[in-house]
Amino acid sequence: MEDEIKTWLSDIKQAIKEINDFLPDKKDFLRFKKDLKTKRAIERNVEIIGEAANRIIKQQPNIAITDIKKIIVTRNRIIHGYDSVSDDIIWAIVVKHLPGLEKEINALLK
Repeated sequence: MEDEIKTWLSDIKQAIKEINDFLPDKKDFLRFKKDLKTKRAIERNVEIIGEAANRIIKQQPNIAITDIKKIIVTRNRIIHGYDSVSDDIIWAIVVKHLPGLEKEINALLK
């Protein structure tokens, strides 16, 4: 695996770690929804994940990351269609999809 791809995978891993650090151990959607700083910090890290995924797929289109194109589309939507991104969408990403992505990234970095 190329060094650049390892760097981008590490960026994704770091962004996931930061998202997990920003949220309390007991994930509470209503608390998240009221906390603007946490919402923005998490959105920013989702953007970083999407940008890193975009760079990776350009160099290695067949990389084993589930839904990599959806990750990139989500990044674009947050950046360009920021007014159409709901708290529900970001929360679903964090709770449902990030744990699986984290496992895939860790496996690729081994």
